[in-house]
Amino acid sequence: MSQPVVHIQNLNLQYQQSLVLQDLNWTILSGENWLLDGESGNGKTSLAKVIAGLLAASGNIKINFNDTNKLTAKVLLVESWYQFKNLEGVANFYYQQRYTSQQAKETLTVKAELAYYAKENHLSIDDVEPILEIFNFSSLQNSQLIELSSGEHKKLQLVKALWLKPQVLILDQPYTGLDFKSRKSLNLLLDEAASAGVTLILISNDDDLPSSINRFATIVNKKLVTVNTKIDLQQFIPQRENKTIPTFLRTSPVYSSQQIAKMENIQISYGDKKVLKNVSWEVKAGEKWLLQGHNGSGKSTLLSLINGDHPQSYANTLYLFGNKRGSGESIWDIKQHIGLISPEFHWYFDASATVWESVASGLYDSVGLFRQLPYSKSILVDELVEYFGLTEEKNRLLNTLPLGAQRLVLLARTIIKNPELLILDEPCQGLDKQQTQHFNQLVDELCSNGMTLIYVGHFESQLPNCLEKKIVLDNGEVILIEKIDKESKKHKASDALSFALSI
Repeated sequence: MSQPVVHIQNLNLQYQQSLVLQDLNWTILSGENWLLDGESGNGKTSLAKVIAGLLAASGNIKINFNDTNKLTAKVLLVESWYQFKNLEGVANFYYQQRYTSQQAKETLTVKAELAYYAKENHLSIDDVEPILEIFNFSSLQNSQLIELSSGEHKKLQLVKALWLKPQVLILDQPYTGLDFKSRKSLNLLLDEAASAGVTLILISNDDDLPSSINRFATIVNKKLVTVNTKIDLQQFIPQRENKTIPTFLRTSPVYSSQQIAKMENIQISYGDKKVLKNVSWEVKAGEKWLLQGHNGSGKSTLLSLINGDHPQSYANTLYLFGNKRGSGESIWDIKQHIGLISPEFHWYFDASATVWESVASGLYDSVGLFRQLPYSKSILVDELVEYFGLTEEKNRLLNTLPLGAQRLVLLARTIIKNPELLILDEPCQGLDKQQTQHFNQLVDELCSNGMTLIYVGHFESQLPNCLEKKIVLDNGEVILIEKIDKESKKHKASDALSFALSI
């Protein structure tokens, strides 16, 4: 009988006085490809890091590589969170830096990054071309890393992993930030990798999985529990308490203007690269918009104009909250009207602040809390921390929390000032299904009180019900503006428009 690919006995992991995994056992045989599902924060990512040798733990952990296999004898973990570095090897970027004209000198191009990876891992650059084509990534090879959207960064990490073809490949939330077509492409590539002998471990809460996934597990009470099918995992989903939304969020925001944003023939370019082309769009007070488009279609750039972060807004006809951009208002005058969450903002947020400080910073639009809060505002922070179930963690540093819990903290920060405009750019990344459902119910309740909403999301099954209108971008152009049919929306499991664009 052949040895198992991965054999774990009595694994124990402790992190900052907390026991994360206890006496965990797991055997992975050749030909098995696993889904590791479960609620956010149950230890999945920590287990993955232990297997990949990135985190020390006690117990017996044995990886048996096949010496006769042509695949790379390595366990590779593609983390859900990726932080790229500049040319000097540091990662201390600031949020608006992605949109500045000096950015091109700060980071490698995609092509240079791939060349470095090829040299480091003794790979042929020719072998990556088919993967780039399948992911529709070839055209981005001359782009700087800092120019890429969160979805494009995810694709780049997946491209490198599939190019390397390690004997054991662990993907933590691999579908996060990917559009419909990219998810389908990824599943095809993963099935090909599995057929070539790669052992897959997917950490995911998604329903659409590669056909090669044939084993299923979760972590319950710090131990691994295996089941026969993905459906069987549902029995381990905890029921979350329905809480009443804090009183201060039950009233309508005070609008400074009935016109939230108006764009007329917006043009945004970086050199010869046109990111937005003749975009015209108007958002009125109280409207609830869904913003969609493939990865790299221009969604993040469009939002950066509304949020006041893009310097090219001054060269365009743009009105924000009733004022023409460039008429004297500062970026902070704009931000006081807005609550924002996005993958990029999460990247650059001050993770050394505590949970409580992070939530409170939303009152002042800062990336950390740098002033003493009056008692009246401290009460608001306490209410919201309790509402999100974060009271026990309120004094912990943000960067010590699981990724899903970090996202909840930033979501709380986003809504604390009851803003006129709520911009939610894929807000549920890193959340489990119950957290996603709970948050979208909160969004529905906030918007029933009159808040204006712009929501970026790829799949209908993961969206709030309050959305009324849709705008779709493709290659920097508006290809659709329409009202959302509420009745048909109820019966859709995925975004039909994204599907139509993918074929």
